[in-house]
Amino acid sequence: MNKDQAKGRMKEAIGKVQEKAGKVTGNYGQQAKGLGKQLGGKVQKTVGDIRNDAEKAEKRPDDE
Repeated sequence: MNKDQAKGRMKEAIGKVQEKAGKVTGNYGQQAKGLGKQLGGKVQKTVGDIRNDAEKAEKRPDDE
Protein backbone atom coordinates (compact mmCIF):
# COMPACT_ATOMS: atom_id res chain seq x y z
CA MET A 1 0.00 0.00 0.00
CA ASN A 2 1.43 3.35 -0.99
CA LYS A 3 0.96 6.77 0.56
CA ASP A 4 -1.89 7.83 -1.73
CA GLN A 5 -3.86 4.67 -1.04
CA ALA A 6 -3.53 5.12 2.72
CA LYS A 7 -4.37 8.84 2.70
CA GLY A 8 -7.30 8.24 0.38
CA ARG A 9 -8.80 5.61 2.65
CA MET A 10 -8.33 7.89 5.65
CA LYS A 11 -10.08 10.78 3.88
CA GLU A 12 -12.96 8.48 2.95
CA ALA A 13 -13.38 7.39 6.58
CA ILE A 14 -13.23 10.95 7.89
CA GLY A 15 -15.74 12.03 5.27
CA LYS A 16 -18.16 9.29 6.29
CA VAL A 17 -17.97 10.36 9.92
CA GLN A 18 -18.45 14.00 8.97
CA GLU A 19 -21.44 13.14 6.75
CA LYS A 20 -23.09 11.09 9.52
CA ALA A 21 -22.50 13.87 12.04
CA GLY A 22 -24.13 16.31 9.66
CA LYS A 23 -27.14 14.03 9.25
CA VAL A 24 -27.55 13.62 13.01
CA THR A 25 -27.34 17.34 13.68
CA GLY A 26 -29.30 18.37 10.60
CA ASN A 27 -26.35 20.38 9.31
CA TYR A 28 -26.47 20.08 5.53
CA GLY A 29 -23.18 21.93 5.15
CA GLN A 30 -21.37 19.29 7.20
CA GLN A 31 -23.05 16.55 5.18
CA ALA A 32 -21.88 18.13 1.94
CA LYS A 33 -18.33 18.58 3.25
CA GLY A 34 -18.30 14.93 4.31
CA LEU A 35 -19.46 13.78 0.90
CA GLY A 36 -16.79 15.96 -0.70
CA LYS A 37 -14.09 14.43 1.47
CA GLN A 38 -15.30 10.95 0.61
CA LEU A 39 -15.12 11.73 -3.09
CA GLY A 40 -11.67 13.27 -2.74
CA GLY A 41 -10.52 10.22 -0.80
CA LYS A 42 -11.83 7.86 -3.46
CA VAL A 43 -10.01 9.80 -6.16
CA GLN A 44 -6.75 9.79 -4.19
CA LYS A 45 -7.11 6.08 -3.43
CA THR A 46 -7.67 5.38 -7.12
CA VAL A 47 -4.57 7.37 -8.04
CA GLY A 48 -2.64 5.30 -5.51
CA ASP A 49 -4.06 2.08 -6.97
CA ILE A 50 -2.98 3.10 -10.46
CA ARG A 51 0.48 4.07 -9.22
CA ASN A 52 0.78 0.75 -7.39
CA ASP A 53 -0.23 -1.21 -10.51
CA ALA A 54 2.25 0.76 -12.62
CA GLU A 55 5.08 0.02 -10.18
CA LYS A 56 4.21 -3.68 -10.19
CA ALA A 57 4.18 -3.69 -14.00
CA GLU A 58 7.65 -2.11 -14.08
CA LYS A 59 9.05 -4.74 -11.73
CA ARG A 60 7.64 -7.66 -13.71
CA PRO A 61 10.09 -9.26 -16.15
CA ASP A 62 9.22 -8.90 -19.83
CA ASP A 63 7.33 -11.76 -21.40
CA GLU A 64 9.52 -11.61 -24.53
